[in-house]
Amino acid sequence: MTAERTRIQESPGDKLFLGGVYTFLLLALVIVLYPLVYIVSASFSSPEAVASGEVWLFPVHFSLEGYKAVFGNSLILTGYANSLFYAATGTLISVTLTIMIAYPLSRKTFYGRGPLIFFVLFTMLFAGGLIPTYMVVKTLGLIDTRWALLLPNAILAYQVIIARTFFQSTVPDELVEASQLDGCSDIRFIGSVVLPLSKPIIAVLALMYAVGQWNAYFDALIYLKTQELYPLQLILRSILVLNNATPIDAEEMIRRQQIAELMKYSLIIVASIPVLVIYPFVQKYFVKGVLIGSVKG
Repeated sequence: MTAERTRIQESPGDKLFLGGVYTFLLLALVIVLYPLVYIVSASFSSPEAVASGEVWLFPVHFSLEGYKAVFGNSLILTGYANSLFYAATGTLISVTLTIMIAYPLSRKTFYGRGPLIFFVLFTMLFAGGLIPTYMVVKTLGLIDTRWALLLPNAILAYQVIIARTFFQSTVPDELVEASQLDGCSDIRFIGSVVLPLSKPIIAVLALMYAVGQWNAYFDALIYLKTQELYPLQLILRSILVLNNATPIDAEEMIRRQQIAELMKYSLIIVASIPVLVIYPFVQKYFVKGVLIGSVKG
């Protein structure tokens, strides 16, 4: 005999509340999704349609002229390659250094743990400022080099705190003591035990640092002088914001303005591709890593 399933009857007030929640969520979805759809549609529309405001939801007069202008510019391709290098190398350096400082801080037996944690937290509230930071970078001889974008912001305090809390809740002291009794060194323990257990937090750190490196342009604006070292974002700024063309006839000027307006949308799509490609692979670890690293401890 199978037990009959009883369904809980919802009161009119509950139905009204759920209806309001669904309506709000649907409205929020439209507000968030429409700009994305508009950007994609505009990037595949003709320059005249974009400039005249004809694009509303779907592409108007389908055209790849914006993407041809993007990939036909050698500076954009150079900036794209530079940004990929900065994002990949910077993420590798940042994740490695963050784990190297976060794991010792998670162990209660680490001598000087309290003062070091205080100094890490102190940097979240107070910073040296732009001029002192620039003087440090200049003194180290990093001006107009790739290292100027990789080292000054290699470690961020917020990521260190998240990683430290994750290690505290995932790697118990008993596991460390058992490995020491078996004669396991600290380096081997980190490589054989800690890192395999830390895939969620590594994915979180990698995504945070990679997105930050990919979107960063201010440090490049300050420290870099050679255009061949510019990341993509600085190249886009130079093209779209500081584009001072020589005097030409009015018709050609209007045409260039239309192309520049279309390029904005095409460049947004092109610049967003790496993050959109990476995120699905780390998404399953992202929520778990953030929750464990920020709530416990």
